[in-house]
Amino acid sequence: MPKSLAGALPLVLLPALAPTLAPTLARADTTPLDPVIVTAAASPIELAAVPTTAASVSAETLARTVNLQSPEDALRYLPNVLIRQRHVGDTQSPMTTRTSGVGASARSLIYVDGMLISSLIGNNNTSASPKWGLVSPDAIARVDVLYGPFSAAYAGNSIGAVVLFTTRMPTRLEGSAEVQGAWQGVSLYGDRKTYGTGRAAAAAGDRIGRFAFRLSYNRLDAASQPLTYATATVPSAAGAAGTPVTGAFTDANRAGRPIVVLGSTAIEHQVQDNASGRATFDLTPSLTAAYTFGVFHNADAAVSNSYLRDASGAPVYAGPVTIAGRAYTIANSAFSGGVYRMDELELAQGLSLASHGGGAVDFELSGSTFDYLHSRQRIPSGALPAAFSGGAGSSNALDGTGWYTLDAKATWRPFGQDGAHLVSFGAHQDGFRLNNPRYGLSDWMSGPDQTVQSLSRGRTQTQALWAQDAWRITPGLRATIGGRWERWQASDGLNVSASPALKVAQPMVAADAFSPKGVLAWSPAPGWTLKGSVGLAYRFPTVTELYQSVTVGTQLQTPNPDLKPERALSSELSAERSWASGDLRLSVFDERIDNTLLSQTALLPSGASASFVQNVDRTHAAGVELAGEQRLGRAVRLSGWVTYVDARIDRDPAFPAAVGKALPQLPHWRGAVVATFSPTPGVDVALAGRYSDRAFATIDNFDPYANTYQGFSGYFVADLHVRWNITSHVQAQVGADNLFARRYFLFHPFPQQTLVAGLKYAF
Repeated sequence: MPKSLAGALPLVLLPALAPTLAPTLARADTTPLDPVIVTAAASPIELAAVPTTAASVSAETLARTVNLQSPEDALRYLPNVLIRQRHVGDTQSPMTTRTSGVGASARSLIYVDGMLISSLIGNNNTSASPKWGLVSPDAIARVDVLYGPFSAAYAGNSIGAVVLFTTRMPTRLEGSAEVQGAWQGVSLYGDRKTYGTGRAAAAAGDRIGRFAFRLSYNRLDAASQPLTYATATVPSAAGAAGTPVTGAFTDANRAGRPIVVLGSTAIEHQVQDNASGRATFDLTPSLTAAYTFGVFHNADAAVSNSYLRDASGAPVYAGPVTIAGRAYTIANSAFSGGVYRMDELELAQGLSLASHGGGAVDFELSGSTFDYLHSRQRIPSGALPAAFSGGAGSSNALDGTGWYTLDAKATWRPFGQDGAHLVSFGAHQDGFRLNNPRYGLSDWMSGPDQTVQSLSRGRTQTQALWAQDAWRITPGLRATIGGRWERWQASDGLNVSASPALKVAQPMVAADAFSPKGVLAWSPAPGWTLKGSVGLAYRFPTVTELYQSVTVGTQLQTPNPDLKPERALSSELSAERSWASGDLRLSVFDERIDNTLLSQTALLPSGASASFVQNVDRTHAAGVELAGEQRLGRAVRLSGWVTYVDARIDRDPAFPAAVGKALPQLPHWRGAVVATFSPTPGVDVALAGRYSDRAFATIDNFDPYANTYQGFSGYFVADLHVRWNITSHVQAQVGADNLFARRYFLFHPFPQQTLVAGLKYAF
């Protein structure tokens, strides 16, 4: 993949687009924004690309309502968006949408000024999580969320949503500096501790004639609560073997079976540096070139903490032990698997050329790249505590992994600026490359790479042509009709394993698909909009879904290169009502996916069972969403949303026990409410609540106990945020996330009460 391919013109919606977007939470800000001027006006290409439900939030709203420590916090209160952020700075923070859980990261598209930060090398909540670290929180001008695959301008990965970050560009010389601290208290099992996080950021920019630039730097030093636990199922019979130990905690696993909790693992300390920037140059009054970049470095060190103590008080990490009259054998990996060192260096770049003259034709040419310049995770294989000091281990690498995107787009106004038709069309190409060797190490902490233990490698590429017409049939009736043709292929697949021995060159596979779209919007009276949307979308397998390997004992199952693309038929009916001081929207949505790509248990040729990605014949999700905002005079704003969804597996011959069961990681009910009070022009106080009921972790729903490690429990958490503009240049903030320290799990334990304080100077 080319390393220096030019990057993408923003695919984002710009501030001028706000009146066009459907009214939603935080749709309209009556408080004047800080000056945000973008070199080019909002492109008609983008106007035509938004035929369906959308939600947006501005920088000013974020400053009033959110304890903004990282860019994903900007999405916290938008309808039907949940980021699985286990702690500040978490690099494994996928996004959920109306109909997809945290394990379906490839069902959403996330852009920053046109650069794709969705990691579509996979469809999971680890290596395929979005690359949030490439955008500085202070640079955000606005965020827009488009729901559903109803625009032909976006690939089938838009089944869930498209998220568009727009960063701000200065109109004069400006700069800022900010410091922020956070303190998270944890009280769970044997951990009673406060973990601290510090953030420092600076930004500068200017506009000099036709040239404008912005540079941002962000440094985060974050300590997390334990992310995982070492546990063991309680034996049915009493026994005594090995070292008698004390300190274990009793609980139940998600299946309801009694367990003992032996200790906490994956307790991370991360130091992250992010430098980002954007430069624009107006070649002519209607032609603008732009360059965007982001550099992200992450150094992560994780440790484990055993609760077990022997008779002398020394911690015990492995081997045969006796706990409360029952015998256990603790594997080396129970604790050492939660000890690791991560070092990552990533680079994103984009280049674009766009016309915005408002004539008969406008165009955009753009390209972007994302490269894992260096990515290593080192893990010990020996037992603790000796492994704390070194010893054998392995190194998991992603060096050379990455992707690129190329886009050419245009709009045509065949009957002039005020004509009934606005035609948009374009061509797209992208490529994703996986290079994932795992090396053996004689010294896991600092030793050089040795033998290759395993290797997964491969590429995917998609080419697309699309077109759509926004047709104003009458002043109150508008239809948007379009389609997207895609050609997808996967190639260069290679799987290697040293033990068990394997070397398989996977065959090249390819597929074609056409996705029609249609939206009809009617405004029967001022302030009213009734809308119907329907769209077909194909989500092609990612490179890691195609080239995964499954090891069960000494048996290794090679990946399935013949996975079929997901075929989603999505529809939505909505009614929107807006008035001078607020708005309200009711949406009913439906999604039917054939060949759903899910990880589930099935038999291997050897007769052993294992979990790996397979096509599930049919899943179906249907639901209703209510979202709105009301301003009560100058001082008070209320906004919120609530969603009910019923998502189930309709057909699954490979695993009949899953038929009729709820899709994993998707609760039935979710919602949020935000109340903002501004007693004086310089002070804003926001109180928010977030709610979710429980979800299942397994596709056969065989996990009745949710409020435990690896369960998906329900929760209601409250957040508090206070902003004080001390002077025109100095701003202070204090707040708390999870104000009442609610304990809950989304597989991992989530942060309890987190106190936040910050100070910012800007000129």
